Amino acid sequence: MVQLLLRGEPLGASGPPITAVLFDKDGTMSHSEPMLLALAQARVAQALRLAEAAGHEGQRLEQLRDLLERAYGLSDGGIHPAGTTAVAARDHNLVSTATALAQSGLGWPEALAMSEEVFAATDRLHGQGAQTPPQPTPGLQDLLQRLSGSGVRCAVISNDHLEGIHAFLERHRLGSHFQACWSAEHQPRKPDPAAVHGLCQELGVEPGACALIGDANSDLLMARQAGVGVVIGYTAGWSLPMQLDGSFPRVDHWSELEVHPATSAPEPRA
Repeated sequence: MVQLLLRGEPLGASGPPITAVLFDKDGTMSHSEPMLLALAQARVAQALRLAEAAGHEGQRLEQLRDLLERAYGLSDGGIHPAGTTAVAARDHNLVSTATALAQSGLGWPEALAMSEEVFAATDRLHGQGAQTPPQPTPGLQDLLQRLSGSGVRCAVISNDHLEGIHAFLERHRLGSHFQACWSAEHQPRKPDPAAVHGLCQELGVEPGACALIGDANSDLLMARQAGVGVVIGYTAGWSLPMQLDGSFPRVDHWSELEVHPATSAPEPRA
């Protein structure tokens, strides 16, 4: 059991000590933006190629490009941290692709079939096999070592698939710090608060004795609704500014979080 301090100030001082920390993956533990940017751009390019072969041309292709870029959260500055590419599971991204194709004039069966073809051609760019595999966000390993050394249980809660989660943890030798995960294969998925309850049950802890750290308002609001004791927004995972609910504390670098035994947590700094 520990007390977490953010820039010297105790977090959740009125609640129970923290026994577990639940981490979002993409944009929080993992600097995924370069990989996701390449993936989204490849999906747009592949969809345009297939649409052109199906008879789209000129203005229809430009309309489709705009629809897909909006759907994926693509902009000149990077990827929108709350867009479908950054937040949603693969199947939700596939449906958003099909919706854009349908809006450009295809029937729904054809749009869905073309989306499947787009994703089959670009899936190799996602995960640890990508040319730009995601790296841990700066300072993550040190924080995980401090948490593990204090007996804190850690878990991943993500809309990535189990394969992607385990590949990231194994690639960077982080797996020993984690005791459980909740993925796109689990039901219900986040941001349903029941996802937090299911993960806490796997860990054998109460939500009120947990901290959850994520990079999206949907993560933070989910945690609050689930009764998580300490909820923290992580802001350093994306190029575009984060638009997080101001009622949640924010961490800009993992070094700003201190881990102290609950029985000897220091007083707030003057």
